[in-house]
Amino acid sequence: MGVSYKNSGVDLGAADAATKKIAALARSTFDAHVLRGIGLFAGFYAIDVQKYPQPVVVTSIDGVGTKLKIAFMMDIHDTVGQDLVNHCVNDIMTSGADPLAFTDYIGALNLHPDKIATIVSGMAKACRDNGCALIGGETAEMPGFYAPGEYDLAGSIIGVLNKNDLIDGSRIASGDVIIGLPASGLHTNGYSLARYVLFNIHKIDVAQYVDELQMSWGEALLKIHKSYKKAIEAVRWHPGVAGISHITGGGIEGNTRRLLRDGLDLQIDWNGWDVPREFQILQRLGDIADDEMRRAFNLGIGLAFVVAKQQVDAVVNALLDQGEQAKIIGHIIK
Repeated sequence: MGVSYKNSGVDLGAADAATKKIAALARSTFDAHVLRGIGLFAGFYAIDVQKYPQPVVVTSIDGVGTKLKIAFMMDIHDTVGQDLVNHCVNDIMTSGADPLAFTDYIGALNLHPDKIATIVSGMAKACRDNGCALIGGETAEMPGFYAPGEYDLAGSIIGVLNKNDLIDGSRIASGDVIIGLPASGLHTNGYSLARYVLFNIHKIDVAQYVDELQMSWGEALLKIHKSYKKAIEAVRWHPGVAGISHITGGGIEGNTRRLLRDGLDLQIDWNGWDVPREFQILQRLGDIADDEMRRAFNLGIGLAFVVAKQQVDAVVNALLDQGEQAKIIGHIIK
């Protein structure tokens, strides 16, 4: 008997089983604009040209980084799917776009249909919560490439907005105010540093309860990356909003500076909010310098709006109406 694909480590039967589970989950996210189901070589989404007469397609792609390592350690796999979708939604909505369609990639040593379905169930939940359709994806079984029990995860999102509604920071001026919204945790950045401090230096048990956190480090590190969709929708067309920054790798300064034209800078009031406990503990355990903390982590601020000074109260009140504890965290300077 000759060698088969399964002998080499690729189980096409498991792949087919995973695809069937994924298809059912994806259908739960469909709306009237999704033209075909899962299974073809591409996904199809019809843009509503009455709603968007001058449509600009907005796209982004990302992963969840080494936060996956925490999911492996805890054997919890649905939350990283939510992280992935929410991260991508936030990225494209900084431009003012509406999220429309999402696709994913999962690569693993072996495809376990139930585990794949658990990952995708998290994506499907987040897609439903964000009004975004999961219209396709790819699962790849790659023997000899991944460690046993581990996988990689990435996602791509498509959004749309009218050309005249684009938010790109071009109206930002000196004197504008930076309003920050709370993060739910580390979100999806800084995990390599956090893991090094906790597990390499201090050999901490990821599942052990920590009194200071009132939960285990595993639970704290797997807090779901927050979606800011409702907050952005509440203020994106407000005349005072000149820019929106999603605070990911690079921190508050690194991400907000991406909006600024030459001749402008920002001044952050690092005492303008209470830094969450998990960041304080990580800094203490690792003896990490302030500058390094500010580059590696969001420090409790997950999204920032740059707003004209005279419009700050109106924007803050609109955010408060959405249940957001908006804080003034800095200013734009020359």
